[in-house]
Amino acid sequence: MKKTIGILLFILLLLGCENEAKLTFGTFELSNASCESCSQIEIKLPEALDDSSISKAINNALHEEVIALLSFNEDIEIVSINDAVESFTSSFKELKEKFLDEVPWEAKINGDIVYEDANMLTLVINAYVFTGGAHGYSSTSFLNFDKLKGTELENWELFEDEEGFSHFAESKFRIQEKIPQDGNINTTGFMFDGDVFHLAENIGYTPDGIQLVYNQYEVASYADGPIVLTIPYAESNKYLKRDIQL
Repeated sequence: MKKTIGILLFILLLLGCENEAKLTFGTFELSNASCESCSQIEIKLPEALDDSSISKAINNALHEEVIALLSFNEDIEIVSINDAVESFTSSFKELKEKFLDEVPWEAKINGDIVYEDANMLTLVINAYVFTGGAHGYSSTSFLNFDKLKGTELENWELFEDEEGFSHFAESKFRIQEKIPQDGNINTTGFMFDGDVFHLAENIGYTPDGIQLVYNQYEVASYADGPIVLTIPYAESNKYLKRDIQL
């Protein structure tokens, strides 16, 4: 009986430690009034609720991403999501006054927590923005954070050996996309600048491994869609500053 109680206490202690490692999140939602001739905006993001430096860094980074996606007026200072929404809607109104048949603009932005442990947090933002033309543009963005330092991480800060990881990722990319290992990287129709492989602009921690997302137009045509490469931690840990034990 004593042994059973001891095991239960140990399990509860582990669960308590795990919960303490998790940040507290709510949801930030914003949408504009709908009408047939208006631009349509829907935003749904995680919102860090803790009063800490990491929470402030997370919320600031998320808001900056939304501002970058919606800002279309370079003549005014845009410092908030509300400013960005106003920029997006007013830019469409100005265009609509000149071209009456202009189709309403649209923006859908959703964020989520894709990975979290005691040290690391990765958020993903999936966005679709249509501002006229033949089609809209979909994108995926990763935001990585060092929870202990309370800072957002640049891609290069994820790696202990970025060059080594790049070479390894290229080999995995060639296998996945059926590109000969000894041929040029653009042999099968990719569009890497200078015909030289490079890491994706968006790299993030996920439950399945380090993930590289090449958004539309980054290395391939719009019709090809995003190109996603996921490398399990068992293979990528040796290149990472913060290895993951799953």
